[in-house]
Amino acid sequence: QAQLVESGGGLVQAGGSLRLSCSAAGRAFRNYAMAWFRQAPGKERELVAAISWSGDSTFHANSVKGRFTISRDNAKNTIHLQMNSLKPEDTAVYYCAADSSHSYHYAPSAYNNWGQGTQVTVSS
Repeated sequence: QAQLVESGGGLVQAGGSLRLSCSAAGRAFRNYAMAWFRQAPGKERELVAAISWSGDSTFHANSVKGRFTISRDNAKNTIHLQMNSLKPEDTAVYYCAADSSHSYHYAPSAYNNWGQGTQVTVSS
């Protein structure tokens, strides 16, 4: 299995930007779809954005569409989540996850490899 390590979280004011990164090692990373999930206290883990193995297909949740952008660099075994115009409701722990197939899925249960998470806090 791949080891997924997230970075780039932190504290930012509303309207600001952050860029999350997830580095993968130990698996044929480029063969699998990847995603970013988030979980706020007392809430279920939700899919934020996903990307197919080639990067040709992406998904962004309605709540972040137009503000967040997922991308991947298979040569560097890395995916990113560019987050702009951040809102307090974006505050959560963000997790990088690897799917078990080329195409992404929407349910967390389809992802068999998870990072440890990185905290994103947006102050009002």
